[in-house]
Amino acid sequence: MDKDEKRKKDPPDNEKEAEPIRVTDRRRIHLDGNGKSASANSAGPSLKPSYVEELETRTRAAEKAVLDVQARFEELREQLRRELDETRQRLNRSAEERSERSKAELIASLLPVLDNLQQAAEAAEGTVSRSDILEGLRGIVTNFENVLRNVGVEPFQSVGETFNPELHDAVETGTVETPDREDKVLAEYTRGYKLGDRLLRPARVKVGRPSESLAKTVN
Repeated sequence: MDKDEKRKKDPPDNEKEAEPIRVTDRRRIHLDGNGKSASANSAGPSLKPSYVEELETRTRAAEKAVLDVQARFEELREQLRRELDETRQRLNRSAEERSERSKAELIASLLPVLDNLQQAAEAAEGTVSRSDILEGLRGIVTNFENVLRNVGVEPFQSVGETFNPELHDAVETGTVETPDREDKVLAEYTRGYKLGDRLLRPARVKVGRPSESLAKTVN
């Protein structure tokens, strides 16, 4: 074979057709709702430093812990409010029961006094003597005073005492010959009563005032 025939069969390297280079694209492609292709990880890799991501994670955890604590606090506060309401209602019921019980005991202790008064009224309409009626009335007064004393009510002395506007209600005044320079209670029309240190009723009294001439002599 001569050289011209061999050149026709085997063209030179620079005249040979270049073979295509195969490239494999390993990126994951997905279609969005419009049918357009989009990268699976369009956001790209995170460029934040690791310590920033750690701080963000801790912040989210702290915020969640705060919300949990706040929710627990609200729950406990609501529970405490309910318990306080129940305790208040229970105390109110107990106080009302004590008041009703004390009232019933006082009324029960006064019923015998009422019985004696009714008996005295019936006796006064009959043939009972005046002295017997008077004795019966005195017994009723004594019984009534005992009832008051049992519940803590006590009368206080007024006659001969210095006039005290907090305890005495002066319904009459007069001038008397006395060496005292202070107003004195001369008579008592109705007695005054106390319940412990509390004034239930002032005494209605007559008050005596020293004469001006005697007061000047004393001065």
